[in-house]
Amino acid sequence: MKVIDAVARILQLEGVKELCCYPTTSLIEAAANLDIRPILCRQERVGVGIADGFARVRNGQPPGVFAMQWGPGVENAVPGIATAYSDSSPVLCLPLGYPRERDSIKPNFSAVHGLASITKSAEQITVPQRTVDAMRRAFSALKNGRPGPVVVEVPRDIATAEVEASLIEQYVPVPKVRSCADCLDVENASKILLAAKCPVVIAGSGVLYAEAHDELAEICGALHMPAITTMAGKSSISEQKHPLALGSASGVMSGTVHNYIVKADVVLAVGTSLMPHDLVTPIPAGKTIIHVTNESDDLFRGRHTDHALLGDAKLVLQQIIDCCRGTSSTSVKDRKNINDDIRRVRENWLGEWLPKLESNEVPINPYRVIWEFMRVIDPNKAIVTHESGNPRYEMMPFYKAAGPRSYLGWGKSHQLGTGLGLILGAKLAAPEKFCAVIMGDSAFGMTGLDLETAVRTGLPVCAIVLKNSTMAVETQHLALSHEKYQTRDVTGDYADIARALGGWSERVVDPSDIAPALRRAKEANDNGRVALLEFITSGEMNYSFLRPFH
Repeated sequence: MKVIDAVARILQLEGVKELCCYPTTSLIEAAANLDIRPILCRQERVGVGIADGFARVRNGQPPGVFAMQWGPGVENAVPGIATAYSDSSPVLCLPLGYPRERDSIKPNFSAVHGLASITKSAEQITVPQRTVDAMRRAFSALKNGRPGPVVVEVPRDIATAEVEASLIEQYVPVPKVRSCADCLDVENASKILLAAKCPVVIAGSGVLYAEAHDELAEICGALHMPAITTMAGKSSISEQKHPLALGSASGVMSGTVHNYIVKADVVLAVGTSLMPHDLVTPIPAGKTIIHVTNESDDLFRGRHTDHALLGDAKLVLQQIIDCCRGTSSTSVKDRKNINDDIRRVRENWLGEWLPKLESNEVPINPYRVIWEFMRVIDPNKAIVTHESGNPRYEMMPFYKAAGPRSYLGWGKSHQLGTGLGLILGAKLAAPEKFCAVIMGDSAFGMTGLDLETAVRTGLPVCAIVLKNSTMAVETQHLALSHEKYQTRDVTGDYADIARALGGWSERVVDPSDIAPALRRAKEANDNGRVALLEFITSGEMNYSFLRPFH
């Protein structure tokens, strides 16, 4: 058996049924021979994004896989891999490498060396006999500990070399291994939670990957403890149904989140690294922090924590629930009326924003588009993501995620154009869902032609473009240059482009037509057509608590 066929067979044994890819790589033919469907993108960064979105929705079971050629193929994939790394997404990247006699010789770009800083692991198959071990190590890294992208490079000469077929057929899929935290550590942390006056949970994407959403909802209810999610952890608790779900926090947040994160005396951070970043949930000083993570490298790395619990989020939350069960606590009893307080704070905050959310101004206020989207589209039947910049800031504080993976939050690597790949991957993973990405002019300019990928591969997603014809988020940074040279201006008729690429599209200028247009776009998706809505919007720059603690 050729090595490249062996790699494809191991993918099949691990449950991989789709291969996101862009030529040239012989893995495409090898995978197709085993009925693994190739999903060819228009550019590598989008292909990695498709694998990333697929992995997020499928919870890494199986991970998303992307294959590309040596050199320029790897180089073009860097933005997507960087995003997967920053957001801890389990994506397997399989670059075909230069022949070994040309490997690492300048100017040839080495995938292993070049991607080492933005991957969880990077390995080259140097001899055919290493194939099984390299792939087993890759899948172990993808499934265990904090997720992240993994690279296995197959040099072109190795790809055609022979490997013993019996070795491949003996391959056993790698299990996911989980562990509980130290019992004494759990007991001490539980006492802190029981005695707290106003504890809050901050839930990261680790809650989603651990399938710990039920335990999160249970512990919040049992301890009358409100929950905040990180940007990547948004949807780990239902913001639609759970009365203690406050919403997400990053650089922007709702007034409800802001109120309780200021007020909290104890923070239970679960499934998040707590590394400092503009788009990571800020925690004001003076809080007692309990940190639950399955990655030892995360402990004490971003900040000091008072109690560290090393273990799987699902198992550790269950340990805390068991430890607190049946325990009488005056503080917990005093928190029983917190639901009413949350409702009051939320209503007051929303009342301040209703003029924008229900605005009839022309050009359309982008917040009106978000508001109408939430009223028209059932979040229980949808998967939604944003683009970086204004769409993210405008959407995250207001959109109420329905439950696990109904919202794909991302952005610690900020790559404009990421959202389209993610939503294509989401549709690939969950074809029954209405899958939509909210994007701006600049993001469409980066990756908009991959709407043709959606058309060609039968992935009817909905792209919602908030077109203000300017880089509004850069208003302060490009003030003088814009005055002199109009540096922020961007132009284009995106609805026309979408139609030219084979999709259905509309341009919307009247606020009263937002809801009907959304219904028509959903109908187009239901009929198997890719849809794009181009809303002509204002350059709104009013955010909800942007970086409030800096």
